[in-house]
Amino acid sequence: MPGTPASSREEPERIQLARLQELLGAVRPSNAFYETKLGQAGIDDTIASLDAFRSNCPFTTKSELAADHQANPPYGSNLTYPLERYTRSHQTSGTSGAPLRWLDTPESWQWMIDNWCDIFRAAGVSAADRIFFAFSFGPFIGFWLAFEAGEALGALSIPGGGLSSAARLRAIFTHDANVLCCTPTYALRLAEVAKEEGIDLAKSPVRTIVVAGEPGGSIPATRARLEEAWPGATVFDHHGMTEVGPVTYQCPAQTGVLHVLEEAYLPEIIDQKTTKAVAAGETGELLLTTLGRHGSPLIRYRTGDLVTAAVESPCRCGSHDLALQGGILGRADDMVVVRGVNVYPSAVEEILRGAGGVAEYRVRINRNDALVEMSVEVEPETVGDNALVKRLAKAFQETLALRVPVKITEAGALPRFDLKAKRWIIE
Repeated sequence: MPGTPASSREEPERIQLARLQELLGAVRPSNAFYETKLGQAGIDDTIASLDAFRSNCPFTTKSELAADHQANPPYGSNLTYPLERYTRSHQTSGTSGAPLRWLDTPESWQWMIDNWCDIFRAAGVSAADRIFFAFSFGPFIGFWLAFEAGEALGALSIPGGGLSSAARLRAIFTHDANVLCCTPTYALRLAEVAKEEGIDLAKSPVRTIVVAGEPGGSIPATRARLEEAWPGATVFDHHGMTEVGPVTYQCPAQTGVLHVLEEAYLPEIIDQKTTKAVAAGETGELLLTTLGRHGSPLIRYRTGDLVTAAVESPCRCGSHDLALQGGILGRADDMVVVRGVNVYPSAVEEILRGAGGVAEYRVRINRNDALVEMSVEVEPETVGDNALVKRLAKAFQETLALRVPVKITEAGALPRFDLKAKRWIIE
């Protein structure tokens, strides 16, 4: 159970080392992708400590995986067992390159379901609940895992694939679903459609909204907007990736903090330039080793996610699981330098949602020679909100010290999204 208090770090690290040794014993020598990497570094199941592992084991990068998939189509060579052992195929979203196809054995799949069950329990979800999954069931892993975890808990799990937004809203009321699973963007879209359809969300049965896929659940302004749009509901954030599975759960004692499931993962946070571990309170890149996904493991994987380790340890909830202050702050490859200022999508969303009155938005980045300019298109909630442009311009200036041109669009002019929003246009 995540968040269970421990007397010290000693016991969790003992468990991690034992599971790491078990993983390495399974991987070597049968996994072709890792055999060369680990063999050259002298890493095997005799590793004596986590410190020795961190000091000597090489990183795994997304570019390595992409190259391996290209050289060994269609699944790459990161497979510990014969192909006949694998029963699941999913793929990454491809937001930072070509999609990767990922296979799982029944054992690895069950390990991830168990992790998702821990996330549900941390959110207070139990067999007594009715969970509505407001997304189409495509090739991405999170939908299927969350649904099967709901079943494993004994909760009534209701798929919303193939339905319009209006039909999904009606289904939530029909089934009396008290838990909603979707992206933060889509939860806001459902609230928008509810208003158009005359559906009063103050009467909604939903009491918990479990969000992922975007950093919105840990962005204060977006979180506040969600809970305002869904009166009586509480937002619960977490994150994961196709390559590694479900990774974090929201701290039960404080919003805006995500805990890593440390019995399932070995996490590290490194400085992107020096690759050295950062101190508590400093921002770096999250590395993960999947301790139970033996069939298609990732070892010291550079996720590209930027995080800040909380200074307080143990957390005020009593857990020693690594706490990420502010959740996932952004991705390293999402950062844009505008006139010398580092700009992350999450910071822009906080400004736009915090200003109020924004129904939807789109950011345009224009690269003209060495000069990078940013502008924003905004669809207002209320027609004739003449003060919106001034509010946003002031907020950008005060927060980022940038003059950002803001253009108001007509109602319905900007696209809506069921899954991960694509609001940033790079020109």
